[in-house]
Amino acid sequence: MAAGAEHDEGEGSLIEHLIELRSRLMRALAGLGVALLALLPFANRLYGWFAQPLLEKLPQGAHLIAVEVASPFFAPLKLALFAAVLVTMPWLLYQAWAFVAPGLYKREKKLALPLLVSAVVLFYAGCAFAFFVVLPAVFGFLTAVTPAGVAMMTDINAYLNFVLVIFLAFGISFQLPVALVILVLLGWVTPAQLREGRGYAIVGIFVLAAIITPPDVISQLLLAIPMCLLYEAGIVAARMLARREEGDADAREDGGAR
Repeated sequence: MAAGAEHDEGEGSLIEHLIELRSRLMRALAGLGVALLALLPFANRLYGWFAQPLLEKLPQGAHLIAVEVASPFFAPLKLALFAAVLVTMPWLLYQAWAFVAPGLYKREKKLALPLLVSAVVLFYAGCAFAFFVVLPAVFGFLTAVTPAGVAMMTDINAYLNFVLVIFLAFGISFQLPVALVILVLLGWVTPAQLREGRGYAIVGIFVLAAIITPPDVISQLLLAIPMCLLYEAGIVAARMLARREEGDADAREDGGAR
């Protein structure tokens, strides 16, 4: 009887979790759908704004072209979907947090929420840096080195894919401080080890930047240099967090001794 009751309770708990998961997924998709529907009427205007970093650098009379028949429809639609994901990212992450948070301890919640917020802010910062700094510099360089007699007119779908890759590369790379803090929290490394390995990290950052960015020096430097600065910021944040954890541990020991 007792074993059967425990089995029923476990099965009921699993069903409750699955129902909660479905509810959170439905809410996340509903928010994404609302944002997409709101952006669809402005998809062409959004693409025009999105193409400005290249259009401003093209020679007089040059413009973007549509090689594929359906590109004028699908490219703005794809951009609207990406923009909807960016706009609703806090809502999507909140739904994930609301599902996971009840199973976390108080200390884990206290640490996880600031890390989650920092990750979102850094992702937005990486995308903004890519759009307002990196893309104008890269397109200025590419148009300057275009051979004489070659008309630089890019397909709208190819341009979109290129820029989205840049966005993701910078958005994810800007997560470096959060990743370092998590490694320290897990006990895999210490702030002292991060400082000692600074030289190896810098070499690795430049190699990574050369791999994930387009084959031009400008974009590689514009990714590697901020990542080096973010590495230093991650060391500072990890050191501050380690000191706070040590202080909390000492306070708990003093409280237990009393």
